[in-house]
Amino acid sequence: MSIAGLGPHGERAVPADQIQFTEADAVVARTRRFSVAVVLHTTTSDWSKQELAGIAATLGLYSAALVEVVDCDFDVELQVAALARLAHEPVDAVISIPIGNSRVAAAHRALTESGRKLVLLDNAPTGMLPGADYVSVVSTDNFGLGQSCAAMLSTHIPRDGAAGILGYGIDFFATHEREIAFRKWMGHHRPDVTLVRERFSELEGAGPAALAMVEKTPGLAGIFAVWDVPAMMALRVLAQNGIDIPLTTVDLGNEVALDMARQGMIKGIGAQLPYDQGSAAARVTLSALLGLPVSPWVALAGLEVTAFNVVEAYQVIWHLPAPRAIIDAMRILVATKGNSD
Repeated sequence: MSIAGLGPHGERAVPADQIQFTEADAVVARTRRFSVAVVLHTTTSDWSKQELAGIAATLGLYSAALVEVVDCDFDVELQVAALARLAHEPVDAVISIPIGNSRVAAAHRALTESGRKLVLLDNAPTGMLPGADYVSVVSTDNFGLGQSCAAMLSTHIPRDGAAGILGYGIDFFATHEREIAFRKWMGHHRPDVTLVRERFSELEGAGPAALAMVEKTPGLAGIFAVWDVPAMMALRVLAQNGIDIPLTTVDLGNEVALDMARQGMIKGIGAQLPYDQGSAAARVTLSALLGLPVSPWVALAGLEVTAFNVVEAYQVIWHLPAPRAIIDAMRILVATKGNSD
């Protein structure tokens, strides 16, 4: 997939694989032994675990220490407090995924003003500019992911049908991009489809929001959830109420991968490559610390995943063999398709 979207300020993307070091740069980095902290919205999701693995492994290659990982548990105040503390800690740089926009902008700006290099994942807080307030935003092409999810869900929506969007009720660039792209793709390719929307601000609200959307829209034929964790929360609540409806979502977490391989409600996934994104974020951070020029937006293309390529996609994304349960489900699916042919 090519990169379809633009950065937070309309920037054209520099592909992540173009961020590389000369041998001389690598030697300098290893000599200086930089220290880096990471501030995440959560450390418990599959995405976060892979993101951290990519950051840690790449920093280690250049003798840079990952000295602290902060789990903000989706709490704005925890993030603000962590950033304020890190502004006075002996770290050279911070990689952060801002929770929302305006409420965390001042804390991120203060970190940069303290002399630390700041690299952002996915989101740029309101009013912050690259080069002045932060080094760069490193992100998957979220616009492209939204397009993929629309295309995959479209095959399950009948003519003149209705599709739902389970959106995130927090001001967050990445999820907004996915939703905008989903709407634009449907408007261009499936103008016959009626779109409805429910939002959640807390993860626990994703399931009730999905159920409300189904109840308000008789004949709703499919749902796009803006990432995999709320998608699975929605799936469980819908299943408990006897509702079976196609869903597409973003991120190849273990639960959505297994449900899709078993031919459950998950029909397609626009997958990020979080390990590779973490590695890119680490390289961008080291580039900034070495005084090398860095693009304000560094992006990675996503990967379109269905039940028939979930095993190989899992290997690409996780850098691990797919779990046995996914492989077994895939074999059953392939055998069933072969018999039907």
